[in-house]
Amino acid sequence: MMTRDLTVGRPERVMVRLALPTLVSVVFQQFYSMADNIVAGQFISDAALDAVSISYPITMIYTSVALGINIGVNVVVSQLFGAKRLEKMKTAVSTSLIATAVLALLLTGLGLLLSHPLLMALNTPESLMEPTLAYLQIYTGGLLFIFLYNTATGIFTALGDTITPLVFLIISSLSNVGLNILFVTTFGMGVDGLAWATLLCQAVAAVASFAVLLRRLRAITDLPAQRFSSHLLLSISKMAIPGICQKSFISVGNLLIQSVVNSFAATVPGIIGGFSSATKLLYIIVLLNGSVGSSLASFAAQNIGGGHMERLKSGMRSGFWLCMVFTIPSVLFFFLWPQTAMGIFVPAESVDIIAAGASYLRTASLFVIIVAAKQMCDGILQGAGSARQFMTTTLSDLILRVALAYILPHWMGYLGIWWAWPIGWVIGAVISITFYRRGKWKEVHLLESI
Repeated sequence: MMTRDLTVGRPERVMVRLALPTLVSVVFQQFYSMADNIVAGQFISDAALDAVSISYPITMIYTSVALGINIGVNVVVSQLFGAKRLEKMKTAVSTSLIATAVLALLLTGLGLLLSHPLLMALNTPESLMEPTLAYLQIYTGGLLFIFLYNTATGIFTALGDTITPLVFLIISSLSNVGLNILFVTTFGMGVDGLAWATLLCQAVAAVASFAVLLRRLRAITDLPAQRFSSHLLLSISKMAIPGICQKSFISVGNLLIQSVVNSFAATVPGIIGGFSSATKLLYIIVLLNGSVGSSLASFAAQNIGGGHMERLKSGMRSGFWLCMVFTIPSVLFFFLWPQTAMGIFVPAESVDIIAAGASYLRTASLFVIIVAAKQMCDGILQGAGSARQFMTTTLSDLILRVALAYILPHWMGYLGIWWAWPIGWVIGAVISITFYRRGKWKEVHLLESI
């Protein structure tokens, strides 16, 4: 039984052991995400890379909803597990899985209807509309699997198990790369092949995760539990909705920024593929930091549920220094050798895409360091159930980033889009650190409402 009580043992050691598997998980998640871009750029064409790039901010909206549910489920299940209220915990798990499946099916229908209007609103060049629409609709057809996998991952993490979802992710991501290359080079399926490979691998990961989770729950306790509880759904929703809004707003903001990027396609060659590829490189580090923050949220939630507040500071400190181990070398590499980094996605002949992406990496990369401090504070806020403060920090960053992406290009050209990101990150970090230091999150008593 691979569950872990995070309320015992040295906080530093517990936190690092919890976070390390999630760090590896994020590497493979980003590898999964980047695979379509890499295969499109290296094996199909620059136009294929642009088609996948344009779809990315839309697919991230769906992923953001799934990750928001992950947060809500994680916090509630973690606190119930930490408080040893196992019957309620099992009910929370089954309730979240049922609600997730229903929401995923609703969004699938809505997404298929709105795919074309969304691409039109993004200023998608007419020459890229057909392959982009095909890729997006195939991806949207697999939302049920994306949602169930992310919900199961949140539950595993809440139980202190980050190894099981990691195993499934590694197998799925490696299989995705293999199928991508097979469908493109052997079967000649083009951009459609990339989408079908992703859907098939996500389906296998979701079904396997679901099966193992059910077996794991039976091993924890044989106490009878309700299959569905509207009261627990409300508690989960109170945690999930702010997370969904926070992550969805970020994705919608990125969608708006993508529209600005697309508007420069005629005057700045390579900007679509360059921006998307460079963003994925930066987000490797941002998401690695975020995974440590999510582990810290589980650590904080269990310890708050168990009444061990004194352990939080040590857990947070060890999380931050763990982030620095990979953040500092990575951002220096992106800043000093951005052309080399961009070579992951396209051959050397794609000089326009490399130049655009390198310009963005040089502008924004060093500011990723301050994001780590923000995400550690956010982890404590999430674990405590202080969703309102957590959402406020992100929205301030997002609103400013989107506004600047529209305003600054009037004076700086496309470089104004690049500078909108670090400015938003810095202000969001200042607000998040301020909320943490004021300590209002200590007054949130989530268990009393469950």
